[in-house]
Order: sequence, then C-alpha cells, then structure tokens
Amino acid sequence: MRRAIRAITAAALLAAASITSFVVAGPAQADTQICEQYGSTTIGGRYVVMNNRWGTSAEQCINVTGSGFSITRQQGTGSTSGAPVSYPAVFLGCHYTNCSPGSNLPMQVSAIGSANSSISYNYVSGATYDAAYDIWLDPSARRDGVNAMEIMIWFNRQGSIQPIGSVVGNTTIGGRSWQVWQGSNGSNNVISYVAPSAISSWNFSVLDFINDVKNRGAITSAWYLTSIQAGFEPWIGGAGLAVTNFSATVSGGTPPTTPTTPPPNGGTSACRVTYATDAWGNGYVANVTVANTGSGAIDGWTLGFTLPSGQTITNSWNATLSGTSGAVTARNVAFNGSIPAGGSTSFGFQGTYGGSFATPSTFTLNGATCTRA
Repeated sequence: MRRAIRAITAAALLAAASITSFVVAGPAQADTQICEQYGSTTIGGRYVVMNNRWGTSAEQCINVTGSGFSITRQQGTGSTSGAPVSYPAVFLGCHYTNCSPGSNLPMQVSAIGSANSSISYNYVSGATYDAAYDIWLDPSARRDGVNAMEIMIWFNRQGSIQPIGSVVGNTTIGGRSWQVWQGSNGSNNVISYVAPSAISSWNFSVLDFINDVKNRGAITSAWYLTSIQAGFEPWIGGAGLAVTNFSATVSGGTPPTTPTTPPPNGGTSACRVTYATDAWGNGYVANVTVANTGSGAIDGWTLGFTLPSGQTITNSWNATLSGTSGAVTARNVAFNGSIPAGGSTSFGFQGTYGGSFATPSTFTLNGATCTRA
C-alpha cells in the first residue's frame, strides 16, 4: 500500500501526500537495519526496500537482506475495522519520488510484452496482518504521489481484517482461484484478489492481473504501470514476517497472445539458444544459454520450451522454472534479468528420462521463436 490507504481522515491524507522525502541508505551489502519512518535502501542494484511506517508513531524496524527483508520490531496497533499501521515492502518502479535503480517504469500497458515476478514469504502466527502484493497504475506516467488504481493480491491474511470495498465475485488467474473485492479508499480505486488459503511462494505473470482489471473496465491500455511491490500490512504485531525472495521484470513488446506480423527472418526473434546436454543411464543435465542477437537490451526474459516425452526436471539453477515435464517456462531470477545487446545469460537443470534421450525442438523468448545454435 501507499502511505494513504483505507478509510483515513482528509487531514491524514493531506499529511501523507505532502511527505516526499525519504531517508535513503546506500546499497545494501551486509544486512541493513532500518528503523526510520520512511527509510529505504536498495538491493541487487535493482530493487528498493522501504520501511514505510505511515500509519503510526510507534517504532517499526526491518532487517534488509540481499534478496528481501524481515520485520524485526513492530510496536504499532491499528483498528481491525480500519487501516493497517504500515507497509514495509520491496519494489520495482517508483513509489512517490523514490524510484528503483535503472527501472523502465512507468511503462504504458499497451507497450508491455511481459511482466513476470517471483515472490517467497515467511509467515508468523499470533499477529494480525495481510501479505500484500501491490501493482500500481495511473493514467499518466507519474513518478510521484498517489496513483489512481491499486491492484492488491492478498497471498495470506491473519485476523479479522478484510480488503477495501466489497466482494464482487470470484475468478481464476494463473491457475489459482481468487475472491475479488472492489472499492475505493478515498484517494484511489482498489481491486483486491484474495487467496482462499495462504500462498508461501509463487512465480506468476503480473500482466494476467493487469489484464483482468482492464477487462473489468477499471483501466485501459493507455494507462501506465508505475510500480510492482511486495510486503506486509500489519495491524497488530508482525515481527518475523519476511519477504525472503523477490524478483520482478517488465519487458516492452507485443504480448505473446496478441497476433503479430512475423519478423522478416522467418518468424524468429533476435535471440539464439544453445542447449548443451550430458545424458547417462536415466538421468541428464541440460545447460541452456540464451543470447541476445538484437540491437537493444532485453529487460526481463521468459524462455518457453517443451520437453520430449518421458523427461522430468528434478532441480534447476539460475532460473525459475514452471512445469517439470511437457511445456516448461523458465524465467530469469533477480541477478540475470537484463541481457545487453550481443550478450547472453545461462541457466541449467537436471532431470530424468525414459527411452531414448532427445532435446526440445523449439525455444521461444518472451513469446517469439529463437534460432538454435
């Protein structure tokens, strides 16, 4: 959440909106402790972690790691019929005037080819909170202030709390079921997707949620995605809550589901895949190198391929894989999301197979077919 959320008095909203300065520490190397109200630091040279204690004067401290953060102290108490006391979070993009390093956000929705994220949470008992994943959009490419639309994904909630507004139905996104809430907190509209049970980790397409909100008529393709955030909204307690891993990448281009005119080289994109394997008995190792043969950098990548029949992936490294057999999707992790023109990145996996060993015939990068080395 932004600082101004839920049912807050007009004076409180004005006070929150007037705050534009942040206490910013240097890039986190070893763990960094932040207790300042709006203190923040960067991790991985790509994301911002913020304390964001907007709703209470009581102390809150977070411990920032190389891949996320944990709440070490949270002394505020909020009314469970009103607003939480804070929103400690990690984000890509711009929050008020604080923008993550090298971010390509804001980006117009119509220009987004892919928007993928990976998140892992650690939960605790005895506290009242929600694990909130926020997606912010606005009609303009703003880098400050409150945006007009907030998409919330509630990965978990504890205690007698509920999203803003009221239930408007149920839907399925990313293969999961969600209860949908819709309303306004007085400064922006909010659509919330509430998981029926706690989700500890997930790799998913942020664009799936944006498209659902667009289909509900709440935004258009002319709006801008300004930030992607993951954290917690505590009402009571919360020490021990943690985001243990976060990554998000937004790439320009035409979404894979939109028909396009094939490039002049026969439908391939500006990429090349080298697929090197070592097979034995009923096991194998595959090392995959993705090369950017185009003239511009790739910021965030998703590689799709289909494993031959009988093959199953057992573990992987340097990428987040969805699927263990048949159709598989590999998404970049935090440190290898950007591939410069003429550059490459690699990942690998280990698996088992039955019968004769074979290799995938086709690879697609962000929806377009790559050449094979």
